[in-house]
Parts: sequence; C-alpha cells; structure tokens
Amino acid sequence: MQVTAKDLAILLNGTVEGNPDIMVHKPSKIEEGEIGTISFLGNPKYEHYAYTTQSSVLLVSQAFVPTQSIAATLIRVEDVYASVAILLDRFGAVEKKAAIISSRASIHAGATIAEGVTIGDFVVIEQGACIGHASFIYPQVYIGENVKIGKNVILYPGVRVYKDCEIGDNCILHANTVIGSDGFGFAPLEDGSYKKVVQIGNVIIERNVEIGANTAIDRATMGSTIIREGVKLDNLIQIAHNVEVGRNTVIAAQTGIAGSTKLGEQCMIGGQCGFVGHITVADGTKTQAQSGVASTIKEPNKAWFGYPAIPYNDYLRAFTIFKKLPDLAKRVLAIEHKINSKE
Repeated sequence: MQVTAKDLAILLNGTVEGNPDIMVHKPSKIEEGEIGTISFLGNPKYEHYAYTTQSSVLLVSQAFVPTQSIAATLIRVEDVYASVAILLDRFGAVEKKAAIISSRASIHAGATIAEGVTIGDFVVIEQGACIGHASFIYPQVYIGENVKIGKNVILYPGVRVYKDCEIGDNCILHANTVIGSDGFGFAPLEDGSYKKVVQIGNVIIERNVEIGANTAIDRATMGSTIIREGVKLDNLIQIAHNVEVGRNTVIAAQTGIAGSTKLGEQCMIGGQCGFVGHITVADGTKTQAQSGVASTIKEPNKAWFGYPAIPYNDYLRAFTIFKKLPDLAKRVLAIEHKINSKE
C-alpha cells in the first residue's frame, strides 16, 4: 500500500508541514523509522527520536513545538493516539477476497450459512448452527449445535463455540478461545466426593466484542453468561458461569472472574486481577493489576488496588508505611527496651 502524506492528513483530519506528496507504505516505531514509513510522537519521553528518525512522515500533536530541525514531513493532529488507531486500521485492512467454503470442512445439512461467508479447512459446523453474512471462519474451528453467529464475525484457528451459544455482529475471537465450556459446578457429597451439576445455560456475546487468545468463557448453570456490547478481553482470561460483563469494559490478561459476578459498564481491569463470586462492581471501576476484589463495589468511577482491594490512593499511602515496617518495628522495640530498663 502506497499513500501520500496529503492523503493521510485528510484521513486523520490533520495538517501537513513539509512535502505533502511524499509517499509512505507502512507505519514504524519512531526509534526504528525508515524511509517510506510513518511514525508518531505521542509520549514526550520519545521526543529526542523526532530529530534523528529516518521516517518520511511523523505524526505529532498540534501543540508540539520542536526544539531542533526535523527532516520528516509532519502531520499535526488533535489527538495523536486516536489518529494512530485510524492509521493502523487503514494499513492493517485486509483486502476482501471472494468467499470460499472449503471442501474439507464438515458442515451439517441442517446448518444455515449466509452469503459471503468464508469457511476454512477442517472446520466443523453442527446441526442448527447459523452463521451471518461475511463472517470468516478460519481452519479448525468448531461450532456446536444451534450456535448463532452474527455478521462480519471473525473466528481465528482453534476457536471452540459450544452448543446454544450466541455471538453478535462484528465480533473477533482469537485463536483457541473457548466459548460455552461447562461452568465449575460440583455439589459436595457425604463421602467427600463431588457430583457434577449439569450446566444447561449458554453464553451470549453481544456486538463489537473482541476476545484474545486462549480465553475461556463458561456457560451458565441456568440462564446466560453475558458479555455486553463493546467489551474487549485480553488473552488468558477466565470468566465463570453466570458472570455479566458490562458494556465497553476492558479486561487485561490473566484475570479471573468467579461465578455470578456482575461487572459494570466502562470498567478497566488490570492484568492478573481476581474477583470473587456473587458480587457487583460499579460502572467505571478501575482495578490496578494483581488486585483482588473480595466484595461489592457500589461507588462508580473509583480506582482500587491491592488484596483485598481498597481505594487506590489509600493503598499507596498504606504501602508507603508498609515498606517502613521493619524500621518502625526496630524503633518500637528500642523504645520498649528503654522503658523497661527505666522500670
């Protein structure tokens, strides 16, 4: 793909300083820039690279004031990171190819496949499954009985979608994600063993959701485990039965959410966080990485940290003291020794 700085500026609603006709063919990091690439300066820590980069075009904010000469053509925009997202979307767009259904796929006669669907080698689609227009099913995907998949869905290799689950329009599921595996339900018996509780619910994933590789979302015991519209899940996340994740919430890798917990809308969950079951988390909640949420959070738009999680600033103050505990303990012991010696 070849595009001029002028055309990119139009795409990004920016202004050009330098040669508007210079061509670029791909993005690059500012510290690794090459002739024919476009880089960006979003963090002031990287400003020194702006004066040495070999990139042909540099994306900068409207407020950026260089302190040295810059060889690259500049495109000034209001929001650098938002513009980078648009830029990567443009360069990362895949040319549409004719839809092909592999002869090596196993598709039940009772499945419904809309026009424009691509199905790769060794895909298995069971009876009653329904796949919407222009969806792309990569090789070795399994789609169970009565699964409903919307339009423009991408299922990467190795995705498994168990029976009765639903995936909305424009969703992306990365490799080896499992949707609808059994919830962790076992009833203890008198002899110390456990009897499996049959999980008869499903998973509902609404529109515009993206799920990273090797993430598992369990089917509900009864009813539905629900991932609301716009949710973004990282790799290696475990979401248990009957959990509900609110609209536009983002969750980083290795987080685990126990059964029947409800996360609000627009939450931001750091990596390796843990949530106990049967709690509710307010809209806009932010949890720092490796935090453990052990009780309901009622107040919206607050940040939390630690285990058990407490308000973020309280944790930082407490941790400041915690680091000093050995010295404080020595001082207390010394004071006790002086008091005892006087007695």
